[in-house]
Amino acid sequence: MTRASLEKRPEEVAAMFDDVAPKYDVVNDVLSMGQTRRWRRIVVEAVSAKPGQRVLDVAAGTGTSSEPYADAGIDVVACDFSVGMLKVGKRRRPDIDFVAGDATNLPFADNSFDASTISFGLRNVSAPQQALREMLRVTKPGGKLVIAEFSHPTVALWRTMYTEYLMRALPAIATKVSSNPVAYVYLAESIRAWPDQDNLSAWLTEAGWNNVAYRNLSGGIVAVHRAHKPGRGDVAPTGPLAKGRRKSVGTGS
Repeated sequence: MTRASLEKRPEEVAAMFDDVAPKYDVVNDVLSMGQTRRWRRIVVEAVSAKPGQRVLDVAAGTGTSSEPYADAGIDVVACDFSVGMLKVGKRRRPDIDFVAGDATNLPFADNSFDASTISFGLRNVSAPQQALREMLRVTKPGGKLVIAEFSHPTVALWRTMYTEYLMRALPAIATKVSSNPVAYVYLAESIRAWPDQDNLSAWLTEAGWNNVAYRNLSGGIVAVHRAHKPGRGDVAPTGPLAKGRRKSVGTGS
């Protein structure tokens, strides 16, 4: 059994996801108590892509997050650096374009996609700020970025209860349902170490995205961030003045 450390060496992270790939989606459903599907649906709504547009789904894994776009007739590319995850996805959905690639060095030309998205994968990237710059590079001017990631519950009592679940209950449940339970110890540790909503918003602005906003889901367990690539002639805000452009767009549920 393999697991990554919080240093997130790419070869370790890829090997860990290769190992959990066969049961990955089932285990996610169990550990999230079915909420994963709802969170992913909200991401698709936020991307709001239309037929004829092209969407890049980074850290797509087995393609669960890519399927709604393909089902709607949208040209979606599912990109991940875990070959094991891509193989599972390709067997299930041969109609989806699965591409092996590193989020910090995406194998696509500049301005290739109308929208880019990443769900529960940015946290596993060794250099997440570089990944944000890479997604900016491959997105067309005026295009959209949507990120779903575990975040920080906004109410102290809820935050305490959630931390207890992460560090005690989640590994115990993973032992019952996963072929690689130690990978889910990494999952819990990486969630605890991840920046909060405002810090991720600051990263987005620093990477060159504008109109940055986020929505809390499940009391802040998850946050969905949205941003746009400046259009031609626009200038992305930088420095201290950029802080005022970050905003929350509601707490969700």
